[in-house]
Amino acid sequence: MSTEAFKQRFVLDTSLFLTEDIRQPDESLQAAVCRLLELIANARLNLGISCYMPPTIHDELTTMLEARDVDDEVYSKLNTWVIRKHPDRYAVSIPANVVYSFVDEMSNRVDRGLRVSEQAVRKAEQTEGDPLEEHEHMTDVDAVISNLRDKYRSAMRTGVLDSREDFDLLILARELEAGVVTEDKGIIGWTEDFGLRYIRGREFPDLLEQYLTAVEPDSKRTID
Repeated sequence: MSTEAFKQRFVLDTSLFLTEDIRQPDESLQAAVCRLLELIANARLNLGISCYMPPTIHDELTTMLEARDVDDEVYSKLNTWVIRKHPDRYAVSIPANVVYSFVDEMSNRVDRGLRVSEQAVRKAEQTEGDPLEEHEHMTDVDAVISNLRDKYRSAMRTGVLDSREDFDLLILARELEAGVVTEDKGIIGWTEDFGLRYIRGREFPDLLEQYLTAVEPDSKRTID
């Protein structure tokens, strides 16, 4: 069977590698990531499927993997089979409506952030600064501040394009006319505005496996 129809590009997000949804029962993070990278390698060898990652995403991912003490094998496979490419920020155009929507969204979020802050101030005024029973080193004012941080972060950041990494991911996918692979709901929401196709990270390993079933067994190449 011809594999020409399967030749396509994907841009990978950090969340693809870290989500527990790609793991099999009792599978460690390292084993799951290695298995995913082997699928990516076999898809490239047999079907010409290319997977990309902006350097900002690569740096973010490797930092998180280092914190989880994965072996050098993971980095070796990542650097071999996932192509690092800077997005061409000067050549890629963005529809004016996307910028308009972003400005409007941020304006609304500033208002929501102010409301959250006002509620926290009013609540703090009603507290006496006494230590909490369950946390002797934390007062009720500290609890209000902690709650404010969580609510403010949710109001300002959840579902919004709020980092260079997210922006680079979308711009590179638009430049390459590639699919975005992510578990980030905020990024998924922006793929529509950028005119991009996407696939949930948890679905990506199964997608590659299904593609690989189209390869004739006698001609299949593997990295083993």
